[in-house]
Amino acid sequence: MKKTDAFTYSKLPTEQSNPRTRDLDRVPLRRVLEKLNYEDALVPRAVAKAIPQIEKAARAVSRTYLAGGRIYFIGAGTSGRLGVLEAAEIPPTYGVGADVFTALMAGGKDAVFLSKEGAEDVFENGRREIAGLARRGDTVVGIAASGITPYVQGGLAAGKKAGAVTVLVTCNPREKAKEAAIRVTLDVGPEPVSGSTRMKSGTATKLALNMLSTASMVISGKVYRNWMVDVKTTSKKLVLRAERITATVGGVGREEARRLLDLTGNDVKTAIVMARLGVTKEAAAARIKKAGGFLKNILG
Repeated sequence: MKKTDAFTYSKLPTEQSNPRTRDLDRVPLRRVLEKLNYEDALVPRAVAKAIPQIEKAARAVSRTYLAGGRIYFIGAGTSGRLGVLEAAEIPPTYGVGADVFTALMAGGKDAVFLSKEGAEDVFENGRREIAGLARRGDTVVGIAASGITPYVQGGLAAGKKAGAVTVLVTCNPREKAKEAAIRVTLDVGPEPVSGSTRMKSGTATKLALNMLSTASMVISGKVYRNWMVDVKTTSKKLVLRAERITATVGGVGREEARRLLDLTGNDVKTAIVMARLGVTKEAAAARIKKAGGFLKNILG
């Protein structure tokens, strides 16, 4: 590492020593846990302050999704793994195609399970990976606690050049991130164990990503009230959930819900509209299309 790099990293908020935990190795175990819990409790406040930024990011993701574009999460280490979670969990929950949300991890798929030190330091790798994927109208979400991870910066630079909307989720309020059109800054302060960004930074990032993806799906018509009405029935648990949602929102019994789901190929939205309005599958599908996928426009 160059001397200038060492200086830059030493000044990062996430690398500073936390005055509240400087005695962490010399207090009783219960006190260690209490101190960690206290630090964790500060995280939601930091996330709350970033809501205006998260709102902008969620709207960008929704616009990309509704226009048929793709969303890319790119990160390294803990940040990259959190992006992998988002990309993996959105499709079954909201009925989104598996190729709509994609996660890119420094070091490749193997790095999800085993740390590959140094993979995050190559700007060109991030630039090349996003350059081969992103197009105008897509959204690239860079995730980096430090905000200066070269791999993520490379991805954002390529996304900007391609005409994609670029977002940076970071725990470094000092990073200006010129390649990011939207900066989601989570100012959680120094970690309980200095530099261990899998702690408060990771928790804050997970909360922010949850909000970003969930809110973007809500405003894209994937939720009715608080029900996931586009759920994919890819497991027994999700089959039962689909039946419960159809019965509850459709105002019918469980057996009728199952019958309607069988008729629609487990399309929960269509089954609900059939149940509520007493129309055929074709008529229900037509109404849903006309309403842009928003059940509230049909059912109130």
